[in-house]
Amino acid sequence: MSEDREVFLRARGRTFTSFREDDEKEWKGPFYFIQGADPQFGLMKSWAIGESDFGGDEWDEEIKLTEEAVEAVNKLCPKPKFFALCGDLVHSMPGIEWKEAQERDLKNCLLKTNPDIPMVFVSGNHDIGNTPTPETIQAFCNNWGDDYFSFWVGGVFFLVLNTQLFFDASKCPEQKENQDKWLAEQLAIAKQQRCQRIIILQHIPLFLQNPDEDNNYFNLEKSLRQELLEMFHKAGVKAIFTGHYHRNAGGTYKDLDMVVSSAIGCQLGEDQHGLRVVVVTKDKIVHRYFSLDKLKTQGLDDDLMDLIRKE
Repeated sequence: MSEDREVFLRARGRTFTSFREDDEKEWKGPFYFIQGADPQFGLMKSWAIGESDFGGDEWDEEIKLTEEAVEAVNKLCPKPKFFALCGDLVHSMPGIEWKEAQERDLKNCLLKTNPDIPMVFVSGNHDIGNTPTPETIQAFCNNWGDDYFSFWVGGVFFLVLNTQLFFDASKCPEQKENQDKWLAEQLAIAKQQRCQRIIILQHIPLFLQNPDEDNNYFNLEKSLRQELLEMFHKAGVKAIFTGHYHRNAGGTYKDLDMVVSSAIGCQLGEDQHGLRVVVVTKDKIVHRYFSLDKLKTQGLDDDLMDLIRKE
């Protein structure tokens, strides 16, 4: 396996090989990571011409935006612990002719990321299909690493989930059953170890603004949503970072923050192309969405830097 390819396959064996659990389970002080979502190479043109399902034969704009995102991340000092991309890496669904070329060009952009900043990849509906199959999930894993896994960083426990298995697992029931069982085990371990912070990274939000909102394309079905929210709350999950909506949104369920980040790529609302900075301190999780231009030219705000330097 080439070294270049290795950076995309660090999620293996349901863990993330860039961080050793024995080194990372203890709290060592404040840190931060970068969350991005939906670079979705090919959507901007297809959305503009009204063919959002099957268009996508051009993605020059997304290449420029992703290069700008990588440049912004590389300039940050101190360096973030990692850079997470929360799904819809490219626009073409499995089986669409441009998918392979879109993935190749995205990887070429991401290879410019500072090698000291590990990249965490989350599967989205365009990566594995609205109704995934064992084959589409395996194809994602071959390209980007495991579709769900856990890891420790700085005393914080992270879970990466495949939300398509919550959305529609009709063609891959065994994969859903496996993730459900694994997730229950991971939450039990975290609770047993009295983990101070649990953070989830996934593509589809459980809800956009209100836990009781109606079902729609951009959230998860209400009864399942309530079940997951209560399970996560009882286990001590403090925040869930997502994408999918191509707009900034979010809300709270009890003491759990649901954070919905807009896209690196195509915007469907009034937000700017951007990334989210997430600062984790001993007492709280503070996050802020930055436009790519602001993050690249100005870096982190002073109050966030103060939090990182604290303790």
